[in-house]
Amino acid sequence: MEQERLIHLENIIAGKRRGFYELGKALNEIKQSRLYRLTLHDSFAAYVKARWDMGKSQAYRFIHAYQVIKNLSPIGDRLPANESQVRPLAGLNPLEQRAAWKRFLASGKELSALNIKTFIRSDKPSHKNVPGDQTGIISNEYMAAVSAMMEQVRIAQNDQWQKTSQQAAILWNRVIREKILAKEVNHE
Repeated sequence: MEQERLIHLENIIAGKRRGFYELGKALNEIKQSRLYRLTLHDSFAAYVKARWDMGKSQAYRFIHAYQVIKNLSPIGDRLPANESQVRPLAGLNPLEQRAAWKRFLASGKELSALNIKTFIRSDKPSHKNVPGDQTGIISNEYMAAVSAMMEQVRIAQNDQWQKTSQQAAILWNRVIREKILAKEVNHE
């Protein structure tokens, strides 16, 4: 099964038939699932060099491009067209990527790697409206809720996820994350 998956992913890479996004996605899965070990390589870097004559940094650029496009795809149909257009966004965190991409699209500038790079560089000072590290700002009530949730995770782990499935915990974690990242606050 793993061997078949590796063959499928390598066919995507060999043909690059679906572009940089699919290439990055395939490389990411090979790296994350450690499928490169099936080819008797000890490391991902050794695998991409021997199998694809690709440097580790190039492979990671494709992986980062895939991750950026995956992050941007929920906000619209207009996305960067190639890996070099994505590169300036890769240095930003996911929230900054989305905000910068929206501002770039709103600017009306032509979609090119140089325009995106120039815009991102010049847009940095306007990030004053994007707060710095505010992880220390948390109410006692929120911290108590997080602590209670962490205790429930510990309990579930100790009982080997018998009363609460690990899949359910991951699903609800995703729901909470989506609520946190949602733009509009729903006051009912």
